[in-house]
Amino acid sequence: MPKEVSTIYRATVWGDISLAVLDTTALVNKAIERHHLSPVAAAALGRTFTAAAYLCSWLKSDVSTLTVQISGGGPGGRISVSGDSALRMRGFIEHPDVNLPPRADGKLDVGGLVGKEGTLTIVRDDGERLPFVGTSPLVSGEIAEDFSSYFFYSEQRPTAIALGVRIGKEGNCLGAGGVFLQPFPNAEEEHIARAEEAIKEYAQISRIIEEQGAEHILKRFEAETESEREILFCCSCSKERAERAVLSIGRELAEDLIKTDGEVVVHCHECNTNYRFREADICRIFGREDT
Repeated sequence: MPKEVSTIYRATVWGDISLAVLDTTALVNKAIERHHLSPVAAAALGRTFTAAAYLCSWLKSDVSTLTVQISGGGPGGRISVSGDSALRMRGFIEHPDVNLPPRADGKLDVGGLVGKEGTLTIVRDDGERLPFVGTSPLVSGEIAEDFSSYFFYSEQRPTAIALGVRIGKEGNCLGAGGVFLQPFPNAEEEHIARAEEAIKEYAQISRIIEEQGAEHILKRFEAETESEREILFCCSCSKERAERAVLSIGRELAEDLIKTDGEVVVHCHECNTNYRFREADICRIFGREDT
């Protein structure tokens, strides 16, 4: 039975380490449905969605937003995922249909798709004038290692991360999620080392979530859930925003497009939705009735 809801569970372990376990299976399946992703593209975008949702779970203000961008120079192109404090997520990979042979160990070649000659950038906007921008070089393009590097070098917080996406023969996601172990300020070095060692057990995180569920991981840590929140695929685009985009190109260009193409199309990359405007729509948008 496909999972209908994605969830993040939070707890504290050993007194000074934050534990977050995410089941993002439903979120990844929504992305596959929207963007018609190849298996390796689904794995790359799905891992990014999971990490971005974790970051968004730390946002405090209702107006705060966060965007993750990964540009590694690989054939998949740029990955961009955005969300807000309510965990409404959206995002895309530039070339969703690219496929690659599996790695020598039989796993999807996410690192080969993403590439590692580039950067991971995180932009957090709290509604103030200057958003926070953090950037770090990519380590492997495998996503989890790249986020671990970002936390260490950009935020000076060593963070143990496991991410995974398991794609079935039909192209759907069977299990996806992540485990994040992040120390609180002044955490004991012994506990930090213990977190780094513990994360190795979750190299097959997607299979664990598929077969046993995220709650099983919490039990393994003997942790009690402190909070449980739903994660949604929810784009911020709308017909009204698309109309404003048409206004921004000007009447002359809009009317030229109507003459050549019969319509003006505004495409939302984040949810792969096309908003189509015919001649009557253009007349209405620009405040002129067709005579």
